[in-house]
Amino acid sequence: MPKRELSVLVSGYTFLEGLRWHEGRLWASDFYTGKVIAVDLLGRAEVICRVLEQPSGLGWLPDGRLLISSMKDRKLLRREADGRLVPHADLSALTGGPINDLVVDAQGRAYVGNFGFDLMAGQPFATTTLVRVDPDGVAQVVADGLWFPNGSFITPDGKTLIVNETFGNRISEFDILPDGALGPRRDWAHFGALPDSDDLSVLIAASAIGPDGGALDAEGALWVADAIGKRIVRMARGGRILEQIDTGELGIFAAALGGPDGRTLFMAAAPDFIEANRRAKPEGRILVTEVDVPHAGRP
Repeated sequence: MPKRELSVLVSGYTFLEGLRWHEGRLWASDFYTGKVIAVDLLGRAEVICRVLEQPSGLGWLPDGRLLISSMKDRKLLRREADGRLVPHADLSALTGGPINDLVVDAQGRAYVGNFGFDLMAGQPFATTTLVRVDPDGVAQVVADGLWFPNGSFITPDGKTLIVNETFGNRISEFDILPDGALGPRRDWAHFGALPDSDDLSVLIAASAIGPDGGALDAEGALWVADAIGKRIVRMARGGRILEQIDTGELGIFAAALGGPDGRTLFMAAAPDFIEANRRAKPEGRILVTEVDVPHAGRP
């Protein structure tokens, strides 16, 4: 495997998530300051807006308006052209915990994951739903029984949705039907059955990987941020690891491919994902390196 040189683009944040390359800049959510930021390749950051109930997933409607997951009140927000944040959809009745990452398709339909339980309060693990929000804000459950649905990706042809299940030891995929409904779940990659337990520590101990955020490339491989392994891996469909970048004492929790040629890999790094730790010390940063295969699909 090649040896990638890593550098720091920006630092001093609490916990960065939702990385997106959009209009020549990297966009990200900083959980515990509530900031949504955009950063150029020189590391110059602009605060786009602040989300009081904790921002996460980001995506854009076809008309250019930004959608933001507001985690703790489980609302999808929309940033209007004048900069105002307005409610786009309330997902509290359709989700089992804080809403999280999302992906928006070419028609403006957002597929939104959620925790399923209160992770930071130490609640027992529970499987949960994936919700589709149409451009008019109407929301409905399109999949259930998922193990912490997180980073999600749409293939370049718009026909397949890939979903990282962080505490499920698997990555799932679904056919996207013409009306935005999803076909039956199937494995994109599976790393072994997990114990029948609602104890998250037991599930993590039995997992080979904790798929968090990531990025799809033009060869159909997926860069997968491993939330439990302090690494990011490039993976082929079926689960074969094509490349691994180890990051020492830092975990990787989100990623994006971007830059002028789509070959810059951006990684959201922090020592861990524990809220109390991340609020106490602003150690979150964006790492960057150059890779061989450019971005494809959405986001």
